[in-house]
Amino acid sequence: MIEKRVTTFHSAAVLFDLDGVLVDSTGSVDRQWRFWARERGIDEEKVIAIAHGVRALEVIRIVAPHLNAEAEVQALEKREAGDRDGVAVMPGAIDLVQGIPEGLWCVVTSGSRYLATGRLRLAGIPLPRVMVTADDVVNGKPHPEPYLKGAELLKVNPKECLVIEDAPAGIVSAHAAGMKVFALTSTYAASALSNADAVIAKLDQIHVAADGDRKLTIDIDEDSSD
Repeated sequence: MIEKRVTTFHSAAVLFDLDGVLVDSTGSVDRQWRFWARERGIDEEKVIAIAHGVRALEVIRIVAPHLNAEAEVQALEKREAGDRDGVAVMPGAIDLVQGIPEGLWCVVTSGSRYLATGRLRLAGIPLPRVMVTADDVVNGKPHPEPYLKGAELLKVNPKECLVIEDAPAGIVSAHAAGMKVFALTSTYAASALSNADAVIAKLDQIHVAADGDRKLTIDIDEDSSD
């Protein structure tokens, strides 16, 4: 027997990862990282294993410490920005963010501000008042700094925040910041996301209602089998 189960969370703000959460860009990210790795004679599978959800700067420092990481990132992200093949808004993303009052949500991404802004505009998603990018932090995910920075800019307690992620590194980052996490199975299998507080397949499983005290009630629809 299959029955619907609804789990309710209460939050002061929602912090979204970008790629694989609001924007379907996994194909572009994967394609450009593989191209970069092959050009430089690096094992592309080793790169892909850590590339999603982590700043390009940190990935390059790990897999190619002999290269100038800053210069490599600039070249890589310029090509990513030009690669629009298959890049599209994630189903349910626009309705979800439009249902959250302005100032109670933000984007926290491992990409640059240039890349993030371009992808949001391409997807037709309104630019949030607050956005934390690779340019704004010293330490990227899985360090808690990106999500703590998001909470600081939103002026909310990190422990009252909900994060929506698609990568293990992002889950670790959010939990280290003291936040709850929903994980979306857009990039990784559910088994790789099991440390999240909830794992979902689609954004339309999330329903947000706001009250007058700048608080959010968030219901997540889950299907369970008996």
